[in-house]
Amino acid sequence: MKKLGIILFSFLVFIKSSSANSYSTNPQLFVTELVNDSISKLSDKNLSEEEKSKFIEVIALENVDINALSLYTLGELRKTVDKKILIEYQKAFEKYFLKSLTSRLTDYSSNQFEVISSDKKSVNYTIVKSKIKESGDQPEIKIDWRIYTKNPEKPLIRDLIVEGLSLARTQKEEFASILNSNNNDINVLISKLKEFVKN
Repeated sequence: MKKLGIILFSFLVFIKSSSANSYSTNPQLFVTELVNDSISKLSDKNLSEEEKSKFIEVIALENVDINALSLYTLGELRKTVDKKILIEYQKAFEKYFLKSLTSRLTDYSSNQFEVISSDKKSVNYTIVKSKIKESGDQPEIKIDWRIYTKNPEKPLIRDLIVEGLSLARTQKEEFASILNSNNNDINVLISKLKEFVKN
């Protein structure tokens, strides 16, 4: 589960800075406002690592469609698994997802961020294209945001694509590898998620 580190850290950097804030329902403005607030918050040297971690955890629950992500990453197995076990998996996935974000929280220094454009794919989805500008020895990083807009009043993040690498797809492939190696036993996957959270 280590290969998601870069994507998860990139995702972490751009989480909303205050649950009290209200962002635009326009996907492009939503991302712009979210990121600008995040840069301000996470570069605050007066906040401890623990405070930032708690902050990220609460805000991720509000702005990321973790439930949909958990089902997607389970693949076709989600259609046949027992409902009670599925619920147990989703609870384990949520804790795993939040731990993955907060455990990679490090000191953050501001970067130049720019939203380039948005592409409305359907009523339910908009892709917002952005980039972190080149800074010193850090190259430019392209980031696409997959924003779910079925509820137009509450846009949600469903995926981040960093330099062509999808968080959701990468996680799905990793879970598929675990399941394939264990006769599609979802209990093994659940155990691994719980073990990650405990460590």
